[in-house]
Amino acid sequence: MQDTSQTLRLPAPWSEARVTAVVPTYNEAANMQEMLKRLADLPLPNLRVILVDDNSPDGTADIAEEIVRGLGKPHEDMLHVVRRTSKDGLGRAYIAGMKVALEQGAEFVAQLDADLSHAPEYIPQMLGVLMSTEAGVVIGSRYVAGGSLADEWKLHRRLLSGWANFYVNMILGMGVRDATAGFKLWRRDVLERIPLAKLRSDGYSFQVEMNYECKHLGFPLVEIPIHFEERHSGASKMSTKVKIESAKIPLQLRFGKRER
Repeated sequence: MQDTSQTLRLPAPWSEARVTAVVPTYNEAANMQEMLKRLADLPLPNLRVILVDDNSPDGTADIAEEIVRGLGKPHEDMLHVVRRTSKDGLGRAYIAGMKVALEQGAEFVAQLDADLSHAPEYIPQMLGVLMSTEAGVVIGSRYVAGGSLADEWKLHRRLLSGWANFYVNMILGMGVRDATAGFKLWRRDVLERIPLAKLRSDGYSFQVEMNYECKHLGFPLVEIPIHFEERHSGASKMSTKVKIESAKIPLQLRFGKRER
């Protein structure tokens, strides 16, 4: 994706928007320099970043704080680190970060991975779509026209991802091409109406459950095409437990009792 951060200066209301990016981390120290620099270079003066770190043994949280201090003005205050004492799941990490973002007054909250598979440079485009539509969330989609996957993705990964999205839509009927996507931008008022504390998902199925809640509230879900990169450094956090939960959650949402 072309880097326009040094030349692009967005007008209001983009330049006035209070956007917070929530980034869960566990042993992502090797990706912090590029991730934080690319976020800082976005033409969004009010952008803040909430790093939710699960006590990474590689010192991800401390390294991130050091990197941001080195960026100097006006970026030295853009980072807030939420330090959790143990790994408690991706969904719980996002919930923790979203709660802090709302407490700090964010108008829009982005979700993205720390491994740079989601290019931060799409965020201004996602913001523009959210501002110009009635959508509750904009999803960076691998599977709408114009979207693409990294060449490094082998056939079995493509098949597994395609099956997961087919399975989710077959059960929940959401009509979202990339229902399992983790790159999103939310409106504040939508997050305030979703009962975050009562969500079932701990792992990647959090993405599906959030989409389901958004649609249940009556807000459209809009997808824009992105190129999904292979992670830059580190290892995937996908486990057998997470895969099992991902299979169960759509069934629980479809046939289980809704709690409020």
